[in-house]
Amino acid sequence: MVFWKTFLHSLQLPSKNAMFKLNRTGMDIAVLYMFMLLLLVSVPSLIDRLTTTGQPGSDLNLLFLLIYFFIFYYLPMTVIVFLLLSFVAYIGTWIAKFMQRKLKFPLLFKMCAYISTVPFILYTIVAILFPIDDTFLWFALLYTFIFLVKMITVYPKRRVR
Repeated sequence: MVFWKTFLHSLQLPSKNAMFKLNRTGMDIAVLYMFMLLLLVSVPSLIDRLTTTGQPGSDLNLLFLLIYFFIFYYLPMTVIVFLLLSFVAYIGTWIAKFMQRKLKFPLLFKMCAYISTVPFILYTIVAILFPIDDTFLWFALLYTFIFLVKMITVYPKRRVR
């Protein structure tokens, strides 16, 4: 239930109401949400791997093929996406400091994770229908960065004491 509400609010970003509701979710929900979202993103590649014949490893047992896919596709993709989201959130801390906003890294990381919902869902739908290169995911990174900057501007400026 909490993941479904998180998903629905993520689709409404960068609206102010959705953003502040997502800020109230914990970091554990954000990380588990990203794992589930990345599992969904990897489904087209898994389908392609299961239906392709003639490649090395295509004659493996289904269980071994799933383990192979998990180890050599899902885990590296997850690590790379988390590192890139962390990098974007880190850059966001510098942008927030420059714009005199009081934002910390964990909050920016959560917002990066949630704003990446739309491009990841779009990638999954397009990849199931048409063959698409994984470089499309770099556009998701650009989308995340642009909307993160837009969300930073919504937060109030620091008070001068």
